[in-house]
Amino acid sequence: MSVLHYPFPDLPAEGQTLEVAPGVHWVRMALPFALDHINLWLLDDGDERVIVDCGYGSDSSRAGWTPILDARPQPVGRIIVTHHHPDHLGLATWLAARDGASLHMTLGEYLAGHAIWHQLPGYAVPDMVAQFRAHGLDTARADALAARGNAYRRGVPEMPSRYHRLRNDDTLSIGGRSWRVIIGYGHAPEHASLYCAELGLLISGDMLLPRISTNVSVYAATPHDDALGYFLDSIRELCNLPDDTLVLPSHGKPFKGIRSRVEQLVAHHRERCDALLAECSAAKAAGELLATLFPRELDTHQVMFAMGEAIAHLNHLEKRSALRREVGADGLTRFVKIN
Repeated sequence: MSVLHYPFPDLPAEGQTLEVAPGVHWVRMALPFALDHINLWLLDDGDERVIVDCGYGSDSSRAGWTPILDARPQPVGRIIVTHHHPDHLGLATWLAARDGASLHMTLGEYLAGHAIWHQLPGYAVPDMVAQFRAHGLDTARADALAARGNAYRRGVPEMPSRYHRLRNDDTLSIGGRSWRVIIGYGHAPEHASLYCAELGLLISGDMLLPRISTNVSVYAATPHDDALGYFLDSIRELCNLPDDTLVLPSHGKPFKGIRSRVEQLVAHHRERCDALLAECSAAKAAGELLATLFPRELDTHQVMFAMGEAIAHLNHLEKRSALRREVGADGLTRFVKIN
């Protein structure tokens, strides 16, 4: 398996951009999590500019955008959001209002963002915590998640009230070039990546990251979803792009080597599934298996992702008929290996 190639060893300085292809500029901003940064993209579009992803809704992110947008006179005409997570959608409404830009995202991401922001059934914190308790999360960590409340609103201070819908295989004209929308599943309901054949460039969002594995979780609203299966199918589809495509990920450095990275991720999730199978000779709940998947100390934010991911892997193994789901007299959901 070949190693990935990173053409840009240096990071863009705070408040500045780094051009990675003609008319494509890399912006890097801090995040208040263990995953401490996000990559955002500013594209030249004639007399205007296009922003792809917006950053977390914080004062520091607003302060980071201001010198970048003030440095040149072209207004922002369009904002494209790959998916609804706070580090991507957070400042969309604020940025759109600055120059009167239009907002573009998929229906699934727009509605998922609103469902979490407004705490609709299946997407509300009590539903999430109840799901995790039913899958064996201990009382202390479940209570900590409940006490944290709706953290989504802290990252997305204001939800947009209108948008332009993106669909799979839509073609966007940006800077006189065609960009194809590629919808991926598993990490988010309808994640939009952007591919420009002329530039040999993929803005992958969170669907393909060079150093870490994308979080794949199951919502309380869809408790039997095979999110991991959807994700693996989606990244395998990316292998149809030329292997020398420059991938612009949301976290980590731009890289080349799509096929190698997809192979690494498929192998990684296969190993995780094998590890879970080895533990499930007797029935186990997801909460009992967190240390198998994440053998380190987890903060409350990380517990949320870890539980969602553990359930996703167990659901995937159930869909493959490798595990059987059981609900005990205590109301807990457990999974046991099928011999």
